[in-house]
Amino acid sequence: MLPSGLAGGVDVFKGDLLDIDSLRRVFCGVDTLFLLNAVTGDEFTQALITLNVAREAGIDRVVYLSVFVADKAVNVPHFAVKFGAERMPETLGFSATILRPACFIDNETMIADMVRKHNVYPMPIGSKWVAMVEARDIAEIAAIELIRRDRASGKLSVETINIVGTDILTGADVAAIWTEVLGRPIAYGGDDPGGFEASMANFMSEWMAYEMRIMAERYVSDGIISQEGDRERLIKMPGRDLHSYRETALALAG
Repeated sequence: MLPSGLAGGVDVFKGDLLDIDSLRRVFCGVDTLFLLNAVTGDEFTQALITLNVAREAGIDRVVYLSVFVADKAVNVPHFAVKFGAERMPETLGFSATILRPACFIDNETMIADMVRKHNVYPMPIGSKWVAMVEARDIAEIAAIELIRRDRASGKLSVETINIVGTDILTGADVAAIWTEVLGRPIAYGGDDPGGFEASMANFMSEWMAYEMRIMAERYVSDGIISQEGDRERLIKMPGRDLHSYRETALALAG
């Protein structure tokens, strides 16, 4: 289904990143590209084809949505894919921004029912701290970078931006937020990526559930910690503070 309620002057096309002819048609007359690939089995192929066809079409400005610590957590399949794709803009000569968002707070919609019904926060994020960010903040930063690239009078260098939110949390921290929001004790389910995989496999493909397990293992073993200055840099871009985990918990509390 195509999105509705868009601002005037916005054209929407339904396509396929593996359909070369449709990409060529859509890219005709385009100067600046925002590329977001879904996590799929052929994600890398989609990214490489899209960027190659974009270059062929004369597009020279790109904003690419990657993932936090893509260069370090390469045992996680979609992290490795995005790290590979990150190397394409410079190789192909794009003026590009690489956006590396941290853990999506919005993913908590997948586990909100379990928290509400069973009083357990099941996501195994460990005790090494995980930076979290909300999709609205990612979208606004992406839009700001798209406009900056598009309006630049000349070619800008390739730049990487870590996108984090206000929160760097442990599993116990998140359970404490839910405890406050719901007004009753919520326990952290513990560091059990294997159990999390089994739970996720009930409503997603086995390969994706396994990928979630590997990502959770990374959270538990190393955490995902923002670097000094990341948050301060981001606040300056939209000129406001970033959304918090507690805001999402309140919205999901029901």
